[in-house]
Amino acid sequence: MAQPTPRNPAELHTSVMLERCVELLAPGAERDGAFVVDATLGMGGHTEALLERFPGLTVIGLDRDTEALELAGARLARFGDRFVPVHAVYDEIDRALAEAGATSIDGALFDLGVSSLQLDDADRGFAYAQDAPLDMRMDQTRGRTAAEILAEEPEGRLRELFERYGEEPLAGRYARAIVAARQVAPLERSGQLVDVLQEATPAAVLGKRHPAKRVFQALRVEVNGELATLERAIPAAIDRLNLGGRLVVMSYQSLEDRIVKRAIQARSRSTAPQGLPVELPEHKPELRILTKGAEQATDEEKAVNPRAIPARLRAAERVREMS
Repeated sequence: MAQPTPRNPAELHTSVMLERCVELLAPGAERDGAFVVDATLGMGGHTEALLERFPGLTVIGLDRDTEALELAGARLARFGDRFVPVHAVYDEIDRALAEAGATSIDGALFDLGVSSLQLDDADRGFAYAQDAPLDMRMDQTRGRTAAEILAEEPEGRLRELFERYGEEPLAGRYARAIVAARQVAPLERSGQLVDVLQEATPAAVLGKRHPAKRVFQALRVEVNGELATLERAIPAAIDRLNLGGRLVVMSYQSLEDRIVKRAIQARSRSTAPQGLPVELPEHKPELRILTKGAEQATDEEKAVNPRAIPARLRAAERVREMS
């Protein structure tokens, strides 16, 4: 039997806002002996660009997806020990640094959401346009699948998930339909779930949007614990930044962006008590915000790479020494 052709990461994925990310990370990355954490390594495109442009840099690349680590590792092998891959979720930055022999970093990059590898692999169940097993785990070595959640959670919990993580206005209707459908047969494939959602959607809504989009997003977020992980990960990365180090985060949905915005703003304000005549050094802001609101990709990039359309980028620099 012929062996499948190895997949080329560069052909599978075009990195979003690549030049802007490199530009923002440059002041820290260009230091000799610098460490940057790519907290969502994926296909390794951002890491490759950083290692090519900054010869004194080491990048610690985290990913929970073992297939992504394998593909990125092959792509980045030419950089030798300047690239350190770590099988980890992005809130495990402290463990990843320990494995790499680092105690602090000069930059951290987060490219959130689902990678091209996961979206394009029909067997992973992320895409509602392709019939596949309802898995949705980014790390297929652990955790519950989307099918297990649909089979086990009560109607109220399903409604809560769809409302909170998908911002779905028909959450209650969809939860009831899923509970009714699973009493007839288990929902094990994405096509089955799409059929249930379409049947439960009023005709007036069907013509405006795909009924599965927000439900699939909510399931993916729940399966992978994405928002809770992100709430831990951003402060952990900030805590490890050296003076002048940069944090760069790209989000693809409003729930993620709000978490990132709050975390950065909280560390970019003075903590001095109101009315204090002199701001003590320990009360000064830790971060300086580098972006005006959330930046978007250029129209040119959006035209070439549709996955850049929803991207929202925020960045900040550490301006006060770690205590």
